[in-house]
Amino acid sequence: MKTDMEETDTTVLEKALASSASIGIKEKDSHAVAAILNKLLADEHVLYVKIRNAHWNVEGPDFHSQHLFFEGLYGELAETIDEIAERVRSIGHYAVGTMKEFLELTQLTERRYKKNDSQGLIKELLSDYEAIIVSIREQIDKVGEKHNDAGTEDFLVGIMEAHEKTAWMLRAHLR
Repeated sequence: MKTDMEETDTTVLEKALASSASIGIKEKDSHAVAAILNKLLADEHVLYVKIRNAHWNVEGPDFHSQHLFFEGLYGELAETIDEIAERVRSIGHYAVGTMKEFLELTQLTERRYKKNDSQGLIKELLSDYEAIIVSIREQIDKVGEKHNDAGTEDFLVGIMEAHEKTAWMLRAHLR
């Protein structure tokens, strides 16, 4: 029996999986890969909004340096988001693109912190980056081995590696 969230995910994803391409991947596999990518796109977009919020609202004696740090993070993430959406399109499907869809598909919460200090903001962003890293790691083998999409498998490895580096930098701010 499906939960309400699974039913919502299915509805949103079915709309995004309305197209296909003849690129050597079976249709059922490209649908599965596009669903994985769209969920990642939702996570990345919610994270992007959280980083923008941190950039705008961070307070404290380290305001200027953290304001600039967060700006760099959301700039990098904007490129990643675009690349994920383009990957969905390149395998013949539609990328989700509304806040409603992002919030229905994401595993992240919008906001947990209570203060606008850099340490609290960084802790939450680190938690989100690590959750996305774990999720990507869980999907990599499925994409490559189960769904026969080596291109997307390689693509996901690159995103995971970039996020691992960002997570390391966030952890370094907390020591």
